Amino acid sequence: MQTYILMTKLSPEVSKQLKQRAKLGRAWLDQVRKKCPEVKFISHYALLGTYDFMDIYEAPNAETAAKVSMISLSNGAFHAESWTAIPYKEFLKLTKKI
Repeated sequence: MQTYILMTKLSPEVSKQLKQRAKLGRAWLDQVRKKCPEVKFISHYALLGTYDFMDIYEAPNAETAAKVSMISLSNGAFHAESWTAIPYKEFLKLTKKI
C-alpha cells in the first residue's frame, strides 16, 4: 500500500458550518469507507492555515487516492489534493540510484 496525504480546503459556505463539522466529517468518512473500503486512515488533522484538513492514509493505487479527493470535492471541499508520501529511508535509497 502507498501512503498518501490529502490536503483539503473547504468552501466558504461549508467553513461557516462549524457546529455541523463533526456530522459533516463523519458523513465524508462514511462515504470514503463505503466507496473505497481498501483505504486505511492513519491520522486526521485540523489545520489553521492555507488548508483546513490533512488526512494521512494508505491506498493501493493512485486511482483510489483520486477517488478520495473526488469524494472530498463532492462533499463541500473547495480544493483537495492527494500527495504521494515516500518514507524518508526509501527516498534516500532512491537518491543513490540517480
